[in-house]
Amino acid sequence: MLLAYDRHMNGDRTEAEVGDFLRSRRARIRPEEVGLPAHGRRRVPGLRREEVAQLAGVSVDYYIRLEQGRGTSVSDAVLDAVARVLRLDETEQAYLRTVARPRRRPGPQAGASRVRPGVQLLLDAMERSAAFVLGRRMDVLAWNALGDAVNGFSRLAPAERNMARLVFLDPAGRELYPEWHAVAAQTVAHLRVHAGRYADDPELCALVGELSVRSEDFRRLWADHEVRECAYGVKTVRHPVAGLLTLPYETMTTPSDPEQTIVAYTPEPGSETAERLALLGSWVTL
Repeated sequence: MLLAYDRHMNGDRTEAEVGDFLRSRRARIRPEEVGLPAHGRRRVPGLRREEVAQLAGVSVDYYIRLEQGRGTSVSDAVLDAVARVLRLDETEQAYLRTVARPRRRPGPQAGASRVRPGVQLLLDAMERSAAFVLGRRMDVLAWNALGDAVNGFSRLAPAERNMARLVFLDPAGRELYPEWHAVAAQTVAHLRVHAGRYADDPELCALVGELSVRSEDFRRLWADHEVRECAYGVKTVRHPVAGLLTLPYETMTTPSDPEQTIVAYTPEPGSETAERLALLGSWVTL
């Protein structure tokens, strides 16, 4: 994995990223699942490159060039065929298109790390929900009182207010999330979506490098090449005061700042978690 990361930093990111991703997707499919004979000795698990090419209806040389990052002009039809063979979901298909045909994207706009006053007022008005705003690198840019009470953002130094750093580098992260391994895997899969989308962001590259060096768990999960958007879901939090909280969450991207996402925990009204959050909120306002 560290070799792949070195290639990333040395300018061979496209080749490393698309090749590693396609190889990881090939490895998870057994030949018999796609109607191919399973007999014969295989040096690696899953489908061979030749088999993917055959099933996708392209030449072996063409597919090899795609895995080598030399298929930047590949058509939608070919990518769709490869995605079908490798059984990619919608997020994985979008990721493949991004890394197979990389386009230079603009860096963050001036002030992109600042949240507009109107968004902060919206957060503060969400008195029953723990809410916060994430930037493109999973930096925590703003929060309301209940969001801080649940996650403890204000106790962190500004450079540490990042969800990936909180999960992998802050010892309190493992205490906060009883289902830590699931949260860690989800965090890496979401961060990889951003890494594919913003390949030219040096701060995002630096974040991946820092986490790779400092966390063995991150290195292992990053090498899995899982990609997943986290638009909604449920997290379990073990709060030191409020106890165990089951927190469904929803996300919203603001049209005026598409790189900023509002995350709001939305417990079922009348549930034990909602009551505990209400109690926590009353303590915060004292």
